[in-house]
Amino acid sequence: MAKIGFLGVGRMGSGMAARMLAAGHEVAVFNRSPDKAAELISAGAVPAATPRAAADQAEAIISMVADDDASRTVWLGEDGALAGDFAAGAFAVECSTISRPWVLELAKQAGAQGLRYLDSPVTGLPDVAAAGALTLFVGADPADLEAARPLLDPLCTNIIRFGDVGAGTAYKLLQNLHGSIQIAATAEVLRVAELAGLDLATVVDTLSRLSPTVARVGRIMLDGVHDRDIAFTAELRLKDTRFGVELSDSVDGPAALGHAAYDIFSRLVEAGYGDLNETKVIDLLRDRG
Repeated sequence: MAKIGFLGVGRMGSGMAARMLAAGHEVAVFNRSPDKAAELISAGAVPAATPRAAADQAEAIISMVADDDASRTVWLGEDGALAGDFAAGAFAVECSTISRPWVLELAKQAGAQGLRYLDSPVTGLPDVAAAGALTLFVGADPADLEAARPLLDPLCTNIIRFGDVGAGTAYKLLQNLHGSIQIAATAEVLRVAELAGLDLATVVDTLSRLSPTVARVGRIMLDGVHDRDIAFTAELRLKDTRFGVELSDSVDGPAALGHAAYDIFSRLVEAGYGDLNETKVIDLLRDRG
């Protein structure tokens, strides 16, 4: 069994760290809000006051945080994980959904410290993370990925390698951009159906046959409850949409629908709903009349 440093134990990270504990690994956890790690510590995780402390003697350092700024904070600086006394040949596994330029920069800095870097964003909501049923979208050297598979196994049921470092994040951003477009389109269709006098329950049931995303968000939009059991906030959706359109723009790709979705989620967050479920977008369209 290995020693794991786990950085970020929020909605997703807590379930992932718990899976590593259940697999018998020694897990040191760091979280900016220490109280969120209490349940994991009760289950046997070791509290770490800093990311550097979590990385001490670790054979793998796994990060699951909100955005580029949070990722920089946990990896860099005097108390960052890259300053830690980790094991020789340890893995740096960044599972967060962050920008591709930052992934490439972080990989370079991690490599300079002797770490084997895996660009490994995930797909799946918190319940999937807790069940160890995530899919990992990996960009990494093939040999590094093969060496890391036994450590990654408790987290996932599938690992898909898209290429070298940066490729996993590029795919994840495109998938999430596609999801943003679907969610915005679902809200728009439901609002038009509402104005046209259709029975929304029937509309949602019928639309739900199109995709799992439509099924998930459509039913929440129908229920109209966006402030509890939040799996993905509007602010996180906006962040992922921004990264997706930035990636598309950087390669001169088409992104008209992506920019439209970005505009919609920007307005949702600007209206003060960033901490609510992304499905709150239906009410933004209702407010427009």
